[in-house]
Formats: sequence, structure tokens, C-alpha cells
Amino acid sequence: MKRLLLLLLLISSTTFAQKTYLHCGKVIDTRNGKVLNEQTVIVEGNRITGVKKGYLNAADADTGIDLKDKTVLPGLIDFHVHIEGETNPRQYLETFTLNQADVAYNAQEIAQRTLNAGFTTVRDLGGSGVNIALRDAISKGKVTGPRIYTAGKAIGTTGGHADPTNGYRADLAGDPGPKEGVINGVADARKAVRQRYKNGADLIKITATGGVLSVAKNGQNPQFTLEEVKAICETAADYGFHVAAHAHGDEGMQRAIKGGVKTIEHGTLMSEETMDLMKEYDTYLVPTMTAGKVVTENAKKEGYFPEVIAKKALEIGPKIQATFKKAYEKGVGIAFGTDAGVFEHGTNGREFGFMVEAGMSPMEAIQSATTTNAMILNESENLGQIGEGFLADIIAVEEDPTENIQTLENVVFVMKDGQVIKE
Repeated sequence: MKRLLLLLLLISSTTFAQKTYLHCGKVIDTRNGKVLNEQTVIVEGNRITGVKKGYLNAADADTGIDLKDKTVLPGLIDFHVHIEGETNPRQYLETFTLNQADVAYNAQEIAQRTLNAGFTTVRDLGGSGVNIALRDAISKGKVTGPRIYTAGKAIGTTGGHADPTNGYRADLAGDPGPKEGVINGVADARKAVRQRYKNGADLIKITATGGVLSVAKNGQNPQFTLEEVKAICETAADYGFHVAAHAHGDEGMQRAIKGGVKTIEHGTLMSEETMDLMKEYDTYLVPTMTAGKVVTENAKKEGYFPEVIAKKALEIGPKIQATFKKAYEKGVGIAFGTDAGVFEHGTNGREFGFMVEAGMSPMEAIQSATTTNAMILNESENLGQIGEGFLADIIAVEEDPTENIQTLENVVFVMKDGQVIKE
């Protein structure tokens, strides 16, 4: 009896990775930039263990999934989202009316929406700290959402784009410092990075210039000294972080690039000289064209934004796509990112259409959201490809996106970490 009980305990404690066959009409080979026909993708546990030509006998697997009339891609990676919130006419009032618990519940729903849209990994570029807790909850399987790499709270300067008290009355504004993500000088800069590390961030985000949606007058002036940027990037490197820099104005962009940031977010007023610098320093542009178009639309709606913001939105928003076109044609590296939250989460796929409209090929646009972003995250062996050994982050769409890029706006199947999320 004891021997039988021991055997039963051993059997119950042994886990067997379920084998799943996905019969795929087409597969986007992001590594080689090719479209493969009639493939079987084999998934065991949370990994892809093989990609075979033809349709293997589904009876040989525990589960078979029929995607023969679909095009299959690796899960998409959005390099610029704000998962804690979403644009609406009340968003500035919500700073004072929402508790962190409210933000957390909203963020959970946003995470699910993002994943359902085919984005299995995102880089969250600034929030209140809920983004870190949400990342952990998702990784532990407590809630459903994309794999999150987060900057925690973005770093700005006093009165700068990431100063959380911009627009407050004097008795509420106070004097936030490095702990709150506001720096003035090299020592503050280093302390702010170390605080982000202590808080559990995965990377650093700075606001190298003024921005559109902060309650401050200037949307493009440089807001860090070169020495401050260098101190941030050097300290970030010590902790294994890369640095993303929000930037609209050209001078602030140049300081960020020379200081060592890895990505420039938006890049709206970028000069050709700055494009050459980006190539020299191996810095990538994250264009966020969807955000530019949506803030322009919303700025025309009476009362949607405070007046100081609406003015900046109408100046900056319409220029982003033209800058992207010039940067792409000049050979600047492009990393896919949307700034979702500035527009409705779950519609991130619109960005692909704007990229192609500006001259990028559909395959290049797809690679920017897969292999390129995986490389910047140092995850090239895990993310961004459908191949043996990669994480089983797999999506499917109705049409071949190399022929109709808009099909990426309607993802019909999502698997993350080997688990089917959306059928």
C-alpha cells in the first residue's frame, strides 16, 4: 500500500509538457524576411520545439490547432506604451480623483486588451509604479497581460515633461526630487537611476525635451544637460539598463544621443545632422506616429485638452510621420512603438499602416516590431521569431500582412508562453 501511494505521489508530481501542433497556412519568417507556406509549428510547454514544412499528423500531438487559412507571426513587441491609463477628456482631473487601486484595476483591463491585440511584449515608458506591480502579477500568472519591461516612473527635471507636479497650485506642487523622478545635476541623476533600480524597473526613461501632454508651456526645449544625460546612461549601464529618451526638439535629442541613450521616442523635429548622429551612435528611433495623429485630432475638440496642451499638440502632432519618413530613408534604425495610452490601447496595430504609408516595406515594419525590438531588449534568443527554442508567443491574422498590412489591426489568435489566450 505504501509503495502504491509513493508511486501515485511520484506520478502526480511529474509534469509533462503538452505537445501542440499549429497547422499554419503561412508563417512570417522574421529572421530571413520571408513568407513560408504550409508549416507546422510544434509547441511544448512554453517553447517552440520545431517548425516543419507541411502539416504533420495532428493525432501525434496532444492538441491540434487549425490555422491553415491564417498567416502566423511571432508575438508583436510595442516599445512605447503607458499601460496605467488612457486618454480621455477627464485625464488631468483623474490625477486627483483616482486612487492607486483604481489605476491598478484599469491597468489590468488595459493589459488584457493589449495582449488580445497581438502584443505579447511591451515596453512601458512611465507611470506611477503600478506598472511594476502589474508586470510582476502577470509574470506570476495572477492576471493576464503582455510581458512587460517597464521604466517605472520616468525621469525629468524640475518643471520638465516628467515633473509630476506640473500645473499644480503652489501648496500642492512641493519640490519633488530623485525619488519622485525629478533631477537637477549629476548627483541627482545617478540617484534617480539607482532609485528606479531599487523600485524594480527594467530600464530607464528620461524626458530629454519638453513634451506635448504635460501642463507646461514648451514642448520642445532641451531639459537635461549633456553631463546629466551621461550620468544617467553610465549609471544605467552599471545596472544593466538601457535608456529611452522622449524627445521632440533637436538640441535635446543630440544631447541624449551623445549622452548614450539607446532609443529616441517621437523624434519630431529631428534634423539630418541628428539622423547622422543616430546612425553613428547606433541609436534607434521609436516613431509613435499613431499618437501624433490622435493628439492632433483630439486637440481640435473643444475642451478635450487644457489650452496650453492643445496648442502644442497642433504644432507637434502633424509632423511626426514626415520625420519618420526622412529618418527611414536616411537609414536610421527603426524600433516599433506607438505611445498607446495617448490613444486607445488595443489599437496599437494602426502604427504599421502609417509606417508603410511613409515608405517602409511591410516586412521591415513587422521586423521592427519583432526581431529589432527583441535585439534591443537582449532577448534575441527568446522573442521575435517563430523558430526552435523561442518562447511560444504566436499570433495569427486573416490575411498575409506583407500584402495587406492593415490585417495586423485585427489579430484573431494569440498564444503567449504556450498558452492560448485568444482563439
